[in-house]
Parts: sequence; structure tokens; C-alpha cells
Amino acid sequence: MIIIRFPEAASGQKLQKLSGKQREIYNHLDNSLTMFEYDSTFQLLFEIRLREKIIAAALKLKDASVAFTSFKYSKFNPVYWTKGPVGYLLNPNVRPSDAISDIYENGQEYAFECSTAMVIIFYKAVLDSIRVSDFNYLFRGLLVWNWNYDPDLAIITLEGNEFIPGDVVYFMNPDFEKPIWRGENAVVLGKGLYYGHGIGIGTAEEMIEALNTLRKKGSTTSAFMLQQHSRLNFKYLSQFSDR
Repeated sequence: MIIIRFPEAASGQKLQKLSGKQREIYNHLDNSLTMFEYDSTFQLLFEIRLREKIIAAALKLKDASVAFTSFKYSKFNPVYWTKGPVGYLLNPNVRPSDAISDIYENGQEYAFECSTAMVIIFYKAVLDSIRVSDFNYLFRGLLVWNWNYDPDLAIITLEGNEFIPGDVVYFMNPDFEKPIWRGENAVVLGKGLYYGHGIGIGTAEEMIEALNTLRKKGSTTSAFMLQQHSRLNFKYLSQFSDR
């Protein structure tokens, strides 16, 4: 359910103009049993647009030729990043916006696992939604790997199975053969589809089937989707909107 505390005079007209993926996201929010509260129509529209950007960033990463691998065999473009003991640190005098954009422009220079991919997707979507100057101020000194992220990215993880397109979910694989396949983080694309780096696009059933091929020999314990989801703090980020 959507609640707007102080709707603008033309809010109805703005919402009626939503179409495509934005309309789909709006309907998910409005039909949810969870209460989504906003101070203004602007905050709601920002969340809808940023969720749409998350989905777009996921699809772009799929086509960016980034390899899937563990930290031991990972790589990031050394022009922008330096490998440390727990992740990749932004090089001095490098703008965060340039470093995140390079992952999409020169994907062959990168190799990482699925949780890192989710955080990078979030960064890319935020970059495409807020003022570049604010992005570079908020995210200076970036350290990227796994679920390491800057506090200003403001990721929230909640229990429950009401997923909105643009959320990130997790498919757990209890009897994994190799640690890198203990599970798969995936962006909710909408219409029953998910994107996970390393597996690709598929339904929940297809994600589970893929993970089940990566279990210990003889295992009968199926992979499954955790009843939780991660999302950005859209209200907080809306103050930096580029619109």
C-alpha cells in the first residue's frame, strides 16, 4: 500500500503518466501488504525511477563481459582500483563515478562474484539517478567486494517474501560443492524473473535448478530462496536526485 503524506497538486497526473516498468513497480508497491510511506510524490517517483535503474543496471552488467570468480582469482581494472586483503580500494585521485562506469564500459577487465555484482549494480543505479557531484562526494574512498559498501548507499535487509522489482534476494544452496556456489544473490527484475551474476536470468525455479547442479555429489537437499530481501534507502537518497 502506498501512502503519500503531503501529495503535490499534480501528483495524480504524474502517477497516471507512468508506463512500462515504472507502472509495474508502482503496482507492486501499491498492491503490497507492506505500507510504503512517502512525504511527497517526488519521493515515490524517485524510488520508482531508481528501482527501474537497478533493473537496467543488472541487465547492462549481464552484457558487460564481466567474469564470475572468487576473490582469489578476481580482478579489477588497476587504472581505477587496487586489490587489498578484503576488497578493491578506489585509487587516489580517481572519481568514484568514473570507476563504477568503467566496470560497465570495460567489463573484460573485471572478474568477481555475485554479492559484489549486486553492490556494483546498486552503485551504478544510484550514479544514474543522483547528481554526479553528489555521487563523487558521498562515495569517495570506495572499497568494493562482497557486501562491503559505503554507509551512504544505505542498503536495508528485511525479512519477508513480498519482493518489489529492484530488490535483491538470495537463493541458498546448503550442500554446495564449492564455496563460491553456497548461494546466489539476484536482482528481482519483475514478471517472475531474476538476474544473478554467474547464472544469468531465470525464474526462481530455474535459479534453484541451476544451484542444484552445483551441489555435493549425492546430495538431496535442494537450494531454496530465503524469505528476505535487500533494498536501498530510497528516501535518504532522494535528496540527491538529479531531477
